[in-house]
Amino acid sequence: MQTHSVQSAKRSVFIVDDEPEIGNLLIDAMLQFEMEGRVFSTAAQVLDALQRETPDACIVDLGLPDMEGMALINEIRRQSSVPIIVLSARGHSTDRVLGLELGADDYVVKPFDPREVVARIRSILRRSSDQVQSVSKVEIARFDNWAYRPASHCLTSPEGEETFLSTGEATLLEALLRAPKRVLTRDYLLEHGGRDESLDRSIDVRVSRLRKKLTRKGEAEVIRTVYGSGYMFASGVNWTG
Repeated sequence: MQTHSVQSAKRSVFIVDDEPEIGNLLIDAMLQFEMEGRVFSTAAQVLDALQRETPDACIVDLGLPDMEGMALINEIRRQSSVPIIVLSARGHSTDRVLGLELGADDYVVKPFDPREVVARIRSILRRSSDQVQSVSKVEIARFDNWAYRPASHCLTSPEGEETFLSTGEATLLEALLRAPKRVLTRDYLLEHGGRDESLDRSIDVRVSRLRKKLTRKGEAEVIRTVYGSGYMFASGVNWTG
């Protein structure tokens, strides 16, 4: 799969929404920030485009004609760590939690101000860029026959199956891997990429999602809750690279 060029002046954003006027509003708002958007009206169209190109971010409406938006997020996350922002008329907290559980990085409720969406995109891209720049070399964290590559957000299971993490999940996992067998407070983890201003439970949701990825049947959880204190990565970690 091709990836976007780091030399490109403009950031590219895929917008998946079957209402053309919404896509046009977002494109207009992006122009002044050196960003360009491409609008897709169906999940099938954007999945086809993702086989040829990886944008800097995706904006996904949950009410698509050919696929449930949550299913599309899951499919995108299976093959890429591209930041995802959900657009939805569903404002209930359970919908927000589900979006984060499936790997979205942010959740915006309709109706919305296009400038707010662009501001959130820029914030996520800034976090993602900072994380990439902090990885000065190709590092690999190994633990319990797992491997994690921060540069690509790629988590490889003992069986060789690869999973891509969202920006928030990747930053959270790296914070835990950098301090194994130490208790990290929720505030510390929130400040290291787990914060979602619109959802107080974001850190817990992301920890839960990471646990599901890392916990093997019949084995103890590798990310443990230390009640009243925070979370701890229970295994030893070997960094190479």
